[in-house]
Amino acid sequence: MKGKTALFVVPVLLLLVNGCASTTQQVFTTEESQAKLRSVQTRAFDTNDKNKMMRNVISTLQDLDFVIDNADLLLGSVSATKFANNQTAVKATVTVRDRGEKQLLVRLNVQYGLKAIEDPEPYQDFFNSLGKAIFLTAHQVD
Repeated sequence: MKGKTALFVVPVLLLLVNGCASTTQQVFTTEESQAKLRSVQTRAFDTNDKNKMMRNVISTLQDLDFVIDNADLLLGSVSATKFANNQTAVKATVTVRDRGEKQLLVRLNVQYGLKAIEDPEPYQDFFNSLGKAIFLTAHQVD
């Protein structure tokens, strides 16, 4: 009886150990790619004026043909939608939060349909436009 139990238990244990190893590898790969994506999605700005930053974020999104769905100064978040091909929506969510006493951290998440956009180009376009808007606001140019 002991031999039959061992024949059953050993393969089951090997399957469990093997399953855990592949899952762990996938988790590390996902965390690594998430860290890369997060670095593309996030920029620090040398200002602590959250109100102006939120206004600049909203203006930038509108300049990029997004329609603002919701904006909350207290939470520091803005969500917006852009329609492509009159069907599929591109959704953007921007969060603004303090980073120390003299900086604000701005993070943009963009989703096309149900899939997160991982291409860095849309993020770079947004942050370039946001940087210009901040510059113009700081120099009071309309």
